[in-house]
Amino acid sequence: MSINLETPKKFGMLVNQAHQVSTEIFRPISRKYDRAEHEYPKELDMLASLIDGMNASGETNTGAGGVRRETGSADRGNRNGTNMSSVLSIIEACWGDVAMVLSMPRQGLGNAAIASVANDEQLERFNGVWASMAITEPSFGSDSSAVKTTAVRDGDHYVINGEKIYVTAGGRCDAVVVWASLDRSLGRAAIKSFVVEKGTPGMVVERLEHKLGIRASDTATITFTDCRVPAENLLGSPEIEADQGFAGVMQTFDNTRPLVAGMAVGCARAALDETEDLLKRAGVEIDYDRPALSQHAAAATYLQLEADWEAAYLLTLQATWLADNNKPNSLQASMAKAKAGRVGTEITLRCVELAGTLGYSEDSLLEKWARDSKILDIFEGTQQIQQLIIARRLLNKSSAQLK
Repeated sequence: MSINLETPKKFGMLVNQAHQVSTEIFRPISRKYDRAEHEYPKELDMLASLIDGMNASGETNTGAGGVRRETGSADRGNRNGTNMSSVLSIIEACWGDVAMVLSMPRQGLGNAAIASVANDEQLERFNGVWASMAITEPSFGSDSSAVKTTAVRDGDHYVINGEKIYVTAGGRCDAVVVWASLDRSLGRAAIKSFVVEKGTPGMVVERLEHKLGIRASDTATITFTDCRVPAENLLGSPEIEADQGFAGVMQTFDNTRPLVAGMAVGCARAALDETEDLLKRAGVEIDYDRPALSQHAAAATYLQLEADWEAAYLLTLQATWLADNNKPNSLQASMAKAKAGRVGTEITLRCVELAGTLGYSEDSLLEKWARDSKILDIFEGTQQIQQLIIARRLLNKSSAQLK
């Protein structure tokens, strides 16, 4: 089975529409909402309704689709489905503005978690809910197995206690997918994810964070104090299976890491396109038919950056294609996230440098893209954690054997 890395023809219209949204909606309001931190971009409401309609039609998926493994589908031939459409549209949307994408109603990372591990009844019940993801706590960042938030069964409910930080869209969402432990003495095997709807007693949005980038997107701290959640809001199996670890909740990352990689790819592409235009205006032509060493130093640097971008783009498409074709993609998802996250920050910063004073000022969006791109190398697993995951899989080592 081969992988064709050209944009599938059936997604051509979707990609064009996403690019048009970036050009006509995101870019014109990008600076406004970067300055007005935490103010919700009301322009997104109409766009979100349009996306809901497109998804409901079944033609495409432009939001946070899930990695749902199907049985008996190994010989169905090459397939480009919801994951590919999601990533392609996010690349184009983040060419416009990363923070706007993170602020889109009903397209959050929590929605990807629900789509990945919810049962059919939950998928129907939470359809149309805007869900954020709450994993990180004050005591840990990258080590997701160190969750201290607890969920204790009490009749038909679970009682959740704990604190979550850096919850993207945590102030605006309708619900939060919370990672909590059923029994901390049993380690990571007892970690499950719960859908906690806003307004549930005991759930409080404590504050919104001030940030380096993605300022239009709200990032919240949320506490849970004796918060009673219906038992049917637990995603996946309620059983603690030591041999499975917390594979159920971790399966979410197989989907969200390529999405975040796509965000980094889109933001970096925006910086490259803007820089190429500025170089041309300065009389520096980039010639793809000549060796880099025989060209202007700025052109040679640009060619190197574009080569790194191409590698990140292809890795992202590979991880996405594997998900759509019912193949394991955990290794490739981490590889894509690691590569795209790193080169995204490198590309945007070097573009600021190449553009000189124009790159550092607010006359262009280059400095904003450099700030926005940094989070894409951090959330959903930092650069260092991705490299550790990749090493474990390539060397066939467990987390206990390779730390």
